[in-house]
Amino acid sequence: MDQDQPDSGYSPTAPSGAQPGGDRRRPARSNRARLDRGQPDGDRQAGKASTDAKAGDAPAGDASGGDAQAGDAKADATQRDQAAAAGADQAQDGKRRIRTGRNLPAAIGVGLLLGGLVVLTLFTVKVTFLILVAIMVGIAIWEFSRGLASRNIHLPFIPIIVGGAAMMALAYWHGERPALVTVALTFAAVLAWRLGGGPQHYLRDVSAGSVALLYLPTMAIFVSLMLAEPDGNRRALIFVVLSVCSDTGGYFAGILTGRHLLAPTISPKKTWEGLAGSLALCLAAGGILLPELLNGQVWQGLLLGLAAVAAATLGDLVESMIKRDLQIKDMGSLLPGHGGIMDRIDSYLVLAPVVWLLLSLFVSNGHAS
Repeated sequence: MDQDQPDSGYSPTAPSGAQPGGDRRRPARSNRARLDRGQPDGDRQAGKASTDAKAGDAPAGDASGGDAQAGDAKADATQRDQAAAAGADQAQDGKRRIRTGRNLPAAIGVGLLLGGLVVLTLFTVKVTFLILVAIMVGIAIWEFSRGLASRNIHLPFIPIIVGGAAMMALAYWHGERPALVTVALTFAAVLAWRLGGGPQHYLRDVSAGSVALLYLPTMAIFVSLMLAEPDGNRRALIFVVLSVCSDTGGYFAGILTGRHLLAPTISPKKTWEGLAGSLALCLAAGGILLPELLNGQVWQGLLLGLAAVAAATLGDLVESMIKRDLQIKDMGSLLPGHGGIMDRIDSYLVLAPVVWLLLSLFVSNGHAS
């Protein structure tokens, strides 16, 4: 029963033959129609639902119709919200949210500290730079052994550490031949060290030890050989700068413009745009530093920069693949913003023999070949 009509069976204005009370809801409908004409679809439907809800004696059919209309209004409102969200997404199209994936201030601070140590050791007593490299390689071997242990692989740690230090020292003071012999002797020590552990998983453990021996201290031999030259501090500086340029160029180009993944199954954050950034910086660094520091040719510097990008990228991907196989995110946590030492020097390891070889071919004692 409508509340705005009297409870009477007779209306003085009703035409002859009209049923008493038979047209009592027309004013409400007329009012509703007038409201509907001035409202959007969603608001009109919501108004209908509200009016039906207020009519206490409305028939059950009208009440259920009002509920359905209220549901339709809610659905329309949801669609409008989704359309607004889609419009906002389109407005942001082409823009990339910069996510560094690391503690950037800490990473910059650690990088500056390490860079200061490199310059200080290279241009004071350069053998201290060799000691710094040996310490970092030793920590990286320890991190690698811990990562392998998480998969129940036991690395012959002691012979690799001792042999690695010996081969780096011999390479610096006596050249590549004694260092090469030390590599062979260290490999034999790895085979012998594991004998005491029994036959189970022997091949697996000595294989991991062989990889660790070649991947870490053997690659570091070439830093010793570079440093041993009369202009070794400048050679080593070029080596470090090229590695830094590869990392830095790839990092910032990747987070700013990276769209196309380079190797998604290996490294989900490395992009082709990042590789282009690495290439640009390394070409610039090689083309400037080789002529300035070692009297080389510009084309030699450009070739060195190109080779450096290829080697450093390979080093990054190799370590990423190792971590994926071991199912770990970082090899360690010693360096805030970087991870472990091995995470920091992965590109240096593969880059060292490449830079040593090309510099040996291009320059001799500071003069172009």
